[in-house]
Amino acid sequence: MEFEDFEFFNQDAAPGAKSSPHGAASPLVRLQYLVDNTPAVIYCTVPSGDFKMTFVSNNVVNMLGYRPEEMTADPNFWFDHIHPDDAPAIFSSLAKVFTEGLRAYEYRFRAADGRYLWMHDTLRLISDESGAPLEVIGALTDITDRKLMEEALQAKGREQQQLIAKLGEAHEQLLQAEKMASIGQLAAGVAHEINNPIGFVNSNMGSLQNYVGTLFRVIKAYDAALAEQPALQARLAPLRREADLDFLEEDTTALVRESMDGLKRVKEIVQALKDFSHVGETEWQVADLHHGLDSTLNIVANELKYKAEVIKEYGQVPPIECLASQLNQVFMNLLVNAGQAIRDKGTIRIRTGAEKGWAWVEIRDSGVGIAPEHLNRIFEPFFTTKPVGSGTGLGLSLSYSIVHKHGGKIDVASQPGKGTVFRILLPQRRPPESKPAATG
Repeated sequence: MEFEDFEFFNQDAAPGAKSSPHGAASPLVRLQYLVDNTPAVIYCTVPSGDFKMTFVSNNVVNMLGYRPEEMTADPNFWFDHIHPDDAPAIFSSLAKVFTEGLRAYEYRFRAADGRYLWMHDTLRLISDESGAPLEVIGALTDITDRKLMEEALQAKGREQQQLIAKLGEAHEQLLQAEKMASIGQLAAGVAHEINNPIGFVNSNMGSLQNYVGTLFRVIKAYDAALAEQPALQARLAPLRREADLDFLEEDTTALVRESMDGLKRVKEIVQALKDFSHVGETEWQVADLHHGLDSTLNIVANELKYKAEVIKEYGQVPPIECLASQLNQVFMNLLVNAGQAIRDKGTIRIRTGAEKGWAWVEIRDSGVGIAPEHLNRIFEPFFTTKPVGSGTGLGLSLSYSIVHKHGGKIDVASQPGKGTVFRILLPQRRPPESKPAATG
């Protein structure tokens, strides 16, 4: 069939015709009827770079609201009505129609009422017997409903993925809370078991300190008495030199003093364990942030003592209403992370202060810092830059949740190679949304 026949169709057939031809209809009329009532708009373009439309089937009126003649009159009609976001991908590959012979695209096309409808467009190159291009025939199908359904399904899928992620986060945080509660129970048990023997050892060391002092006072009295008995003093002199009483007095006093200091340190650790053992508590209370920081430092002392010098710069901070043990967990996470960020030896500086009804805690380390591309992800659940098996990626996420529960903020700033600073801002009063509803 020659192209002129299609031109005849456009000129003689009524646009949007639905009725079937009866009687002795010619094949051309029958073909016109089929083309005008097919779901796809059939069109032809010149086989050159501008793709000017030379024929458009009448059913385009029903689909897009344009008349065929206005589409064929404008050389740039097709290009000008493709959505600007979709046009580059089409234009960059359109020349492949001439090498491959067939291309299919999905893009948005502007209808006469201004709406963009999704089209599936199949373009086929028609060539003569020698292979010279004659024209490009296209078939446009409206796939807007399908696209809307796909987008709805994708949105639903994203929503489900977000829900699954939130459920996973809640599950992991629950496991973390249960683990911390178990650690708290273990700490409470250890503190209780250690407390009794430490009590009597401390009492015994106090008595021993008194006994040693009394013993050496008696020895000094004997020495004073021996000074009046030269013969007896001479007999005992070798024994005194062999015993080295002067060294014994100095060293025994130092040993007892160091032991007492060690017992004091153990008592502080036991008290820190007692304070930390309330990890699972849900009761709000008025607490001293400095006390929480100090007890947490006692817990993580072994983690930090070989890595960093801890410098405390505490300001004036009034007691705040909080879940004290949960804030201690935040401090522990940040202090342990700070220690792990320091490769050899460095410093961890803890600063505190208060202003306009808010208390703040700042923990700064001199470690390796955080890469800029990771900085906005560190509070995401499961995100970690540590080697596999070295961290769950939940510490900072849980810390963020705890601070958020208090109505506060946690910010971070970092310079790779220079260190990181976390700043926690907490209201001095319990946020209203965390208070139980009043009952009548």
